[in-house]
Amino acid sequence: MAFRLSNNLIGILNIITCLLSIPIIIAGVWLRNNGSTECARFLDMPVIAVGVFLMLVSLAGLFGACCRVNWLLWLYLVIMFLLIVIGLGFTIFAFVVTNEGAGKALSGKGYKEYRLGDYSNWLQKRVNNAKNWNKIKSCLFVSGVCYTFRDEYLHDSPQKFYQEHLTAIQSGCCKPSNDCGFTYVSPTNWTKTNTDYNNPDCDAWDNNPIDLCFNCNSCKAGLLDNIKGQWKKVAIVCIVFLIFLISTYTIGCCAFRNNRRDKHDYGWKA
Repeated sequence: MAFRLSNNLIGILNIITCLLSIPIIIAGVWLRNNGSTECARFLDMPVIAVGVFLMLVSLAGLFGACCRVNWLLWLYLVIMFLLIVIGLGFTIFAFVVTNEGAGKALSGKGYKEYRLGDYSNWLQKRVNNAKNWNKIKSCLFVSGVCYTFRDEYLHDSPQKFYQEHLTAIQSGCCKPSNDCGFTYVSPTNWTKTNTDYNNPDCDAWDNNPIDLCFNCNSCKAGLLDNIKGQWKKVAIVCIVFLIFLISTYTIGCCAFRNNRRDKHDYGWKA
């Protein structure tokens, strides 16, 4: 008896997914072997795990549909259902936690400034954890974001610098808050004009390239604003992925039904 259409489709989709898992695994191995810092190597094991997981699930779906191994196809459908539930939950969560917070426009300035209290409590707790923030701060320093910032705007006059459109991390981590009223010398070098500040970030600022405003709440807020934008992009990708998963799950259910029908009609064994 010729293969049914749904069995063919599920087989083709899983061959494609299995092939896509190979470069994911290779990328994870490359990160593990070539990452020059702990920050670069941070994602190696998760990437490898995702690649291996996709390959195993794809193989289960492929053999279950094409070889009519019912228990493999059943396992594949259970995993797909769980992925749909998890993906839907993450997408909703991502939109909820990134719904709050935005940069504050300043009069006469091209850049915005960021306040930690404007963002969701869940995100605030993540960056207020000392252990988490020390790792993040180390990664920000190693990435050289403020060195690049300094070199890019090094020759700016005060008037020109104040009109620059800075990124959230540059504004929050590489320069002092506008509340401090410091005198501009260079992008990462500012002269403190007094010692009485309402904003605690002013006391946290240090011209030392190792410190700058990495200990400031504005730096945490700038990071969260950056994460907010990235998570919204990820959430959109998740929506597309969910459509693919639901379509594949529906086809898989048809293939499973076909397998059971054929087994009943012809006495095939799973």
